This record gives sequence, C-alpha cells and structure tokens, in this order.
Amino acid sequence: MFAALPSSLAFGLNFVHPLLMWVLLGLAGYAMFLGIKAKKTRTATAEDRKELIKGQFAKRHYLFGSLVLAVLVLGLVGGMAVTYINNGKLFVGPHLLVALAMVCLIAMAAALSPLMQAGNLIARKVHVGLNMTLMTLFLWQAVSGMQIVNKILTAPAA
Repeated sequence: MFAALPSSLAFGLNFVHPLLMWVLLGLAGYAMFLGIKAKKTRTATAEDRKELIKGQFAKRHYLFGSLVLAVLVLGLVGGMAVTYINNGKLFVGPHLLVALAMVCLIAMAAALSPLMQAGNLIARKVHVGLNMTLMTLFLWQAVSGMQIVNKILTAPAA
C-alpha cells in the first residue's frame, strides 16, 4: 500500500509528533494564561481596565486558541498517520482514545466562541470547564506519550 520509507526516516518520524505536542502543550498553557488575563480585563475596575486593555488579551487568547485547535487536530492526525505508516496498524489504547476525546473537547470549546462574544456567561463557564478538562488530559497525554517514546527507544531493532 505504501512505499517503504528509509528506516532512518521512519524511525525519525516517531519523534515529530511528541515534539510537536510538547510545543503545543506550552502554547495551550499560554492561551490559558491569556484567557485568564482577558477575564481579569473584563472584570477589572474602570481604572485598571484602561491599562489591561492595552495588552489585547482577549484578541490574543482567541488567536492562540485557534492555533491550538488547528495544531491539536493536525497533531492527532499526524500521530495516527505515522503510527500506521510505521506499523501497518493503529494501536487503539488510552493514548489514542484520550487524544480523540481532546479533539472533541477543544472543538466544543471553540464552538462556544460566538455565544461568549454575545456575553453568554454560561457558555463562558462551559468553555472554561471544557478547556480545564482538556489541559488535565493534555498533561496526562504528555506522560503517557513519553512512555510510548521510551518503548520506541528501547525496542530491539527490527
């Protein structure tokens, strides 16, 4: 089905996904920081708000959140593709299932944006809850992903 990749390329592809996901975890943390600052701006006193508005935290949160959404989806598909290319199958286990759940969570959180922009407080709270769940799962994924990387590194050469 696929032309065989050179073994060094196939082996190296195993590490693109983990590296990308660690960068993405940092970006997601930064997006969360911007969201917290955006809330602080919204709820600040008029005097404090004047200074906080200069940071454009809501706009930056929206942009970084969009980037996190796109890279998370591409990272999931890329990780699945590399696994399939190198092994001829996917390993359906907790790491993959949690990744699929994470994509659903971030899609639902992003879909709440129009409601939040209209001032819907319930949508805002659900957005925060979904993203806090996402970050918790992401931290677990980082640990389980490193366990997978360790298995790849310690596996006997085929």
